[in-house]
This record gives sequence, C-alpha cells and structure tokens, in this order.
Amino acid sequence: MTTLREALLDPTGAVEGQDDSTLSARPVTLKGLTVGLLDNTKPNAMHLLDEIAADLERDYGVATFKRYVKDYFGTPIKDELFQQIVNEVDVVITAVGDCGSCSAATVADGILFERAGIPTVSITSDSFAMSGQAMADVQGFPGFRFAMVEHPMASLDAAQIRGRADDIMPEVLRILGVTEEA
Repeated sequence: MTTLREALLDPTGAVEGQDDSTLSARPVTLKGLTVGLLDNTKPNAMHLLDEIAADLERDYGVATFKRYVKDYFGTPIKDELFQQIVNEVDVVITAVGDCGSCSAATVADGILFERAGIPTVSITSDSFAMSGQAMADVQGFPGFRFAMVEHPMASLDAAQIRGRADDIMPEVLRILGVTEEA
C-alpha cells in the first residue's frame, strides 16, 4: 500500500529566512523597555493586549507601550508596518488569533519579528492551536512557542477579558524569558 503525502504550502508566500528557527535574545527584564502591542483587528484583541500591558507596566516596569493595528487579521503584517514596529520597540505582543487564518497569521507575524531580532509573544485561542503550529512548521520554525487563551475571545465582557489576561500572563513571561519584576 502506498501512502501519498501532500506538501503543506505556506499561504503567506514567504520564503526568505525560512531556515532561521533561532529565537531572538530574551530580555530577562522588561524594566525600561518599549513594548509593541499589535492588534490584528479581531474583536477584543486590543482589550486583551491592554490588560496584559497594565500588568506589565505595574509589575514589570515597562516604560512605554506603542499600539499598532494591522489592516487585516488573516494575512501577515505588511512590510511598512513591520519595519516601523521593528524600529520603535524592544518587544512585541500580538493578538489574537481566534480563527484558522488569523491564528496562522498571528504566528507568522511573531516569527517575522523573532527573525528580525525582536522577542515576540503571539497569542492565539486554544481552539486554533493546530493552525498556529502548522504555520510555525511551514515557516521552518517548529519550535516557535506561542501563548494560547481559552476560546472564545470575541464575545467576552471586560471582566472575562481580564480573566483571560490573568490566565495567560505566566506564559507571556515564560515566552519572553522574563524573570525579574520591577
């Protein structure tokens, strides 16, 4: 019996740098750093990022947050915005992948930032972990770790979003390699 295996194609069309699966240097501390918050336009993405930012400012001494918004959730970040972010921040947190294409794009964005030397946390919902992992595999970065919040995100109220932020903070810090509080 012959088994056919199809190649998984990268829907982003990206090929440059696909062999680089090295994480950028981790900061150990966030004190005094500038953190970029990349909203992929999904409902509640920026609300979740704002809750995470509040914790990072209060407990870890982040100096500045810069907020950015992608033009479309289902594709990787456009080069102009990508370059702007790379030039302006020390760390990126991007959210939230809560469907198949946006989870893949959120992970693809994180990998792009990592390859540019910016420590990044990509956040997807747990229901779409397979989509995120498939993109990491296709991008040649199977060890790329991303954080997952409980699905769903879009329909949550402020208290529920705060709860998701509380739940995900240890993973955000672990991915960034942060060990010191402010």
